[in-house]
Amino acid sequence: MSPRTKSPVAVVTGAAQGIGRQVAEALAAEGYALVLADLREPSDTLTAVREAGADAIAVTGDVAADAYADALAARVSEQFGRGADVLVNNAGVSLLSPAEETTADQWRRVLEVNLTGPFLLSRALGRLMLEAGGGSIVNIASIAGLRGVSDRAAYNASKHGLVGLTRTLAAEWGGRGVRVNAVCPGWVKTEMDEADQASGGYTDDDIIGQVPMGRFAAPGDIASAVCFLADPARSGFVNGVALPVDGGWTADASWTSLRMRKR
Repeated sequence: MSPRTKSPVAVVTGAAQGIGRQVAEALAAEGYALVLADLREPSDTLTAVREAGADAIAVTGDVAADAYADALAARVSEQFGRGADVLVNNAGVSLLSPAEETTADQWRRVLEVNLTGPFLLSRALGRLMLEAGGGSIVNIASIAGLRGVSDRAAYNASKHGLVGLTRTLAAEWGGRGVRVNAVCPGWVKTEMDEADQASGGYTDDDIIGQVPMGRFAAPGDIASAVCFLADPARSGFVNGVALPVDGGWTADASWTSLRMRKR
């Protein structure tokens, strides 16, 4: 592949599966060149986006590692001759645990991946965007970053922090051409959901009963929001937003029986 491209360049973390893979495929369909980042080799995603015609590479590593962000930024510049136009901070981990049973190591790991990693990547790739005078960072937060959800102290804190980071970077960098926004999904049908349900934390009916639209989000719902926020032609004056993609979950203060009577 050529070390230069005329296509806009997007970096997607957590690209091996779930939301990250769907985001990568959606951006490929819109003409982006892609850098797919994950802890493990995102082989299936890489094949899919290349088959869609995208110039793409994969860079494995831990987003929470101090040196990873700078190495990734250097690889982007080496491969494409410039920095990224878009960064999607999607990599994340979940933890279902009562607060009183959550260990310090568990707490630290969740915050390192879900909050410190996005900061480090935003700093490294954001510097290049600032030098170029433009770019878009989209952080995948959660409705757990807007509301409290029991048994998720570390996860909720990390996502609340990510929303706060989003707003702060938007304030700092918006005047220099770099927009920073967050997408806040509700519950999404992914491998992470399957693992969380297997722990006995909740069922499909628990989620469907809470969502006014009566279903889980699909990864494609989240990818569509990311593509909108990534594109300056569609969202060029949108900056510092935490956009719920939750089927109305955070809008609805109804009790369950009242909600269900409206269906």
